[in-house]
Amino acid sequence: MNLHEYLKKEGIWHRFISKQETVHTADAAQATGIDLHRITKNLISITDTGEYVVLIIPGDRRVDLRRATEALGVRNASLMPFNDIESISGYPPGGTPSVGHKTRMRAVVDAELVELGTMYCGGGSRDLILEIRVEDVINLTSAIVAPISKVT
Repeated sequence: MNLHEYLKKEGIWHRFISKQETVHTADAAQATGIDLHRITKNLISITDTGEYVVLIIPGDRRVDLRRATEALGVRNASLMPFNDIESISGYPPGGTPSVGHKTRMRAVVDAELVELGTMYCGGGSRDLILEIRVEDVINLTSAIVAPISKVT
């Protein structure tokens, strides 16, 4: 099942936006004119217990792994290597959405995103962006909401 079919099956409002191929959020913001703060980084990480987790933060921020581990209640978490992301999430880096991953993962949504209403994330490929309600991401992933980012 592709991302659009998954969202449709779940009854989730969403919108895809075509763009030139990009990998980094800053490039996606420039290509679309969307504010970088509203385009999320969906960072796949692994905890000390071997659990995969997606950390969802604003594109203009850096992840604070110490705060993420506290939110998750684990001792340690590290970001997965760039080349391993697709095998875990099912999507290429730069196209990784906030929901609908191949591997079921817990999620942590940065508290900064809650006020936005909708956010933009990878649309399943490097040439698509997905607009989705923050509330739907939280509900679909049973996400923890916590302050896990810092200003770059």
